[in-house]
Amino acid sequence: HMLSHHIEERGTLSYMELSDLGFEPKRMYYITGVPQGEVRGNHGHRTDLQYLICVKGQIRVTLTSKNEVETTMLDAGDMVFMDKMVWGEQEYMTGEDILLVLCSTSYDKSDYITDISEIVGA
Repeated sequence: HMLSHHIEERGTLSYMELSDLGFEPKRMYYITGVPQGEVRGNHGHRTDLQYLICVKGQIRVTLTSKNEVETTMLDAGDMVFMDKMVWGEQEYMTGEDILLVLCSTSYDKSDYITDISEIVGA
C-alpha cells in the first residue's frame, strides 16, 4: 500500500482510503523531535498490525521477522506495513522527521514484545 499524491503548484495532497489498509485503524500516533541518527522502536507486537508513514524527512525502517530482515528507506509520503510478530526499528535520518503510525488495535502494554528472541527464536 502506498499513499497517493496529488501534486500541483500550490502544494501536494497525500492521501489514502482507510478501507484499503486491510484493517480499520483503532489508534494513531506520530513521533517528532527525534535527534538525527537516533533509533527508536526496538520492539514488536503480538497482535497489533501497523502502517508506518513518513510525513516529513527520511526514516530508515528495519523489520526483523523469524525468517528475514527487511530494511526500507522511507522518504516523505512513503509507508511500510509492519506485521505482528515483527521487530521494528526506526532510524531518524534528518532530525526533522515525522513518523505517523496507524494501528489495528488500541494501546495494550501486554501486546508489546521487548525481547527480540521472542520473535526470532533463542
